[in-house]
Amino acid sequence: MKLNFDTYHISPINLQDPWILCNFVVSNEERLKRYFPKTLEENLTPDLSKIFTEKKVKQFQSKEEFLFTLKENESNNLIGLIYLKSLDWKKKRGELAYCIDYNYEGKGITTNAIQILSDHAFDKIGLITLKAIVHKSNLASIKVAENCNFTWIKTLEKEHTPPGELPLDMELYELYNEFE
Repeated sequence: MKLNFDTYHISPINLQDPWILCNFVVSNEERLKRYFPKTLEENLTPDLSKIFTEKKVKQFQSKEEFLFTLKENESNNLIGLIYLKSLDWKKKRGELAYCIDYNYEGKGITTNAIQILSDHAFDKIGLITLKAIVHKSNLASIKVAENCNFTWIKTLEKEHTPPGELPLDMELYELYNEFE
């Protein structure tokens, strides 16, 4: 599976990704440490990235969690990650979590990727509800959610605890499959 748009593509994590994943994480350490601390911790070296990638490929195959990479078509450079996680197959719900390389932020790439992946989650994976959980200070992530027609639902108290911080209240946004 490969979802193309503009000069980028979205594809499942694969066993050839550890080196570029490690490079992406290390280059974006400051951006990832607050909201993606486990991804950061598990990819600080190529060996750790190899273990992480193998685990994520297995989770993808078993439909436990889907990790997608966002890459440039020409260079195959990894510029972002998109998780489809916290899957509830009975209720057909999942959560999208996304991050992009600091060199590519503010260009609409994440918005396009989330729109395409949301359609894929509804049409091909069979979900009917997607959620995004973001902190009120993360204006870029809120903008992505709003640009992709997610609706603010409520504040989730003490939903996320970043390393070395007190628990944070997070904002819940949801998107529904219009055809269900």
